Amino acid sequence: MAPRARPPVRSGAPRRGRDQRPGGRLWRWRRWLFGVVLLGAAATASGLYLLSRVPLPTARVLQQTTFVYDSSGHVLATFSEQNRVNVSLKQVPPIVVDAVVSTEDRHFFTEGALNPVSIVRAFLSDVRGSGNLQGASTITQQYVKQTYLTSQRTITRKLKEAALAIRVSRSESKDEILQGYLNTIYWGRGAYGIEAASQAYFGQSVGQLGLPEASLLAGLIREPELADPARNPSLARLNQTDTLKALIRDRKITEAQAAAVEATPFSKYVISPSASSGAVGTSSNGDDYFISAVREELYAKYGQQMVDGGGLRVTTTLDPTMQAEAYDAMYGDNADSLDPAAGEPSGALVSIDDSGEVKALVGGQNYATSTVDLALGTAGGGSGRQAGSTFKAFMLAELLKEGYSPLSVFPAPPEVVLPHGDANGSPWKVTNFEHESTAPEMSLVDATADSINTVYAQVVARIGAANLDTMAEALGINPSELSGAYPSQVLGTADVSPLEMAAAYATFADGGIYHAPLLITGVTTSDGTALPLPVQPQTRVVLTPSADSQETYVLQQVVLHGTGTAAGNVGSPVAGKTGTTDGSTDAWFIGYTPNLTTAVWMGYASGSRPMVDFRGLRSVQGGTIPAELWHNFMAAVLDSFPQYQGQFKPVYSFNDLTLTPPPPSVVQFPLGLGTTTTVPTTTTTAGSTTTTTVHPGSSTTVPKTTSTTKPTTSTTVSPPTTTPVKKP
Repeated sequence: MAPRARPPVRSGAPRRGRDQRPGGRLWRWRRWLFGVVLLGAAATASGLYLLSRVPLPTARVLQQTTFVYDSSGHVLATFSEQNRVNVSLKQVPPIVVDAVVSTEDRHFFTEGALNPVSIVRAFLSDVRGSGNLQGASTITQQYVKQTYLTSQRTITRKLKEAALAIRVSRSESKDEILQGYLNTIYWGRGAYGIEAASQAYFGQSVGQLGLPEASLLAGLIREPELADPARNPSLARLNQTDTLKALIRDRKITEAQAAAVEATPFSKYVISPSASSGAVGTSSNGDDYFISAVREELYAKYGQQMVDGGGLRVTTTLDPTMQAEAYDAMYGDNADSLDPAAGEPSGALVSIDDSGEVKALVGGQNYATSTVDLALGTAGGGSGRQAGSTFKAFMLAELLKEGYSPLSVFPAPPEVVLPHGDANGSPWKVTNFEHESTAPEMSLVDATADSINTVYAQVVARIGAANLDTMAEALGINPSELSGAYPSQVLGTADVSPLEMAAAYATFADGGIYHAPLLITGVTTSDGTALPLPVQPQTRVVLTPSADSQETYVLQQVVLHGTGTAAGNVGSPVAGKTGTTDGSTDAWFIGYTPNLTTAVWMGYASGSRPMVDFRGLRSVQGGTIPAELWHNFMAAVLDSFPQYQGQFKPVYSFNDLTLTPPPPSVVQFPLGLGTTTTVPTTTTTAGSTTTTTVHPGSSTTVPKTTSTTKPTTSTTVSPPTTTPVKKP
């Protein structure tokens, strides 16, 4: 019997061996593998089902950016660890939504939380690949990963992601999930969420975006750092093109619209990374020092985590125009401005309105090179500075508060000695500036105008250093800076800050009412809920209106014919006081109009270094460069803000009591080498008065009298008719 012929083998077809036949080894292995896959799929499905029934874990708290605004409502600064600003889906233009959905998950609105086809494709790719786990995440899964999980790329994390995505899809709507997704993901340039990304790349809010911006952002999601147009414009364009093709595929845009976008250079709508950084230390008007002070107040009240991640909205007192004028006056290109970078002294300026709001603050020339805020003293990271003769205004205020007249007359020798007047109880020898000789006797009005130290030494000996300290504390000087009730403090030995001194003098501008300085006027959460202020407004009455009007009258004479004439002629009546410490290490001018007070300090930031032989001056005095800097700033501000001008209240009569010099046991008056004489003690009869009617802004030489009898007539004083002589 002939053998059966085998069928011909087709070319290219494999011959089925014995192992491929039913029951063979390969067939049995495939059947076993198929069973394992089925069991694995069943186990996975069961696990996903069980996990999907478990309550959601606590969502990760998403940090939001805190915004700080100036008094006009413009953004002054932002504080953040993650730059994020949450927005509602209604605020996002439809084209932005379309671009993201078409690029990341085209079936988001029509299908469930998972895409089974993509999952199987990714799983097979992972099995065959080199170990890099594949994506296949829907928008819901990406949202879950950002909100509840970590970025660890493991199969376990992916299983949790899938299960939680199912759970989230049952508890949140599609719009809620998409809103959370857009607010959560990272877009590059330090921006988290769609609003921060819009500001970072385009300098505008998300609500203003169109197709070019939307297609660029959608293309950034997968590669936010690498695809930045500023870093890799080719990759950015490639990703943008992919998004545009997806939008055409989904019939959201036309090919002509896509072509128009691709033909538009990125430079037309994308800003540079440096323009969007807003880093502290890059300000051109010195407001970084103010911003730093605001941040420290917020930290102290709410804590760093809340401030840098809580999405606060902070309204401050800073006026941008006044701040620019202040920095220009202190460190601009003007002839009087300072340049510490070139080795010149530094300066600080604080300007406060009559309600205590800080309108301008200059704490140094460049925050990037020195973060020490010279306007805040120890609170600014440095040290306070001696106030010099600006402290005499506090002694004058205490005298007026006690009911004494500024017309009181004292001897005015070049030198006096208080036997126990120094801090250690030793004799305190007081001299006038450069041992200046004056008239034998002077009223307190003229002694203040000419800053006569020997007169004020007698006043503090008569009134008491403890009472001076009490008045200084009432005017906002920190008690720790006073270091004990020593008579020498009347000449400004306490280390104070320009902020403190500005607030103190602002008391005189507001009729004797002290207002604690304010940097912040409002704080809310991102949803508008009001929070308590870091520093609550504080006010207290320090002087009666009558005593305060006398204080202002006396301080006006400083500017009209005394040591502060360089500060005058700013378009409004001015009252103020100069101050200079020993060796000209610190120089001040602090002055005010009826509605605005400004303190200017000048000195070397590195420490107590004499300011001598500077700009043709043998030594810098408060009435020279500081007064000129004050004048330049205030003249510019009053021209732009006439509401800060005005008229001081007139003085209709001075106080009744005349203060007399202290007894010889309290003060000595040297007349020559080793020779002293004592001034007889004069008693004061209660009720004795010297009555003077004074018009605002007037200047007069007060009669030299210590009469204890009440004059029968009053003296009417008219404004001066001669040009005041400028004094150092």
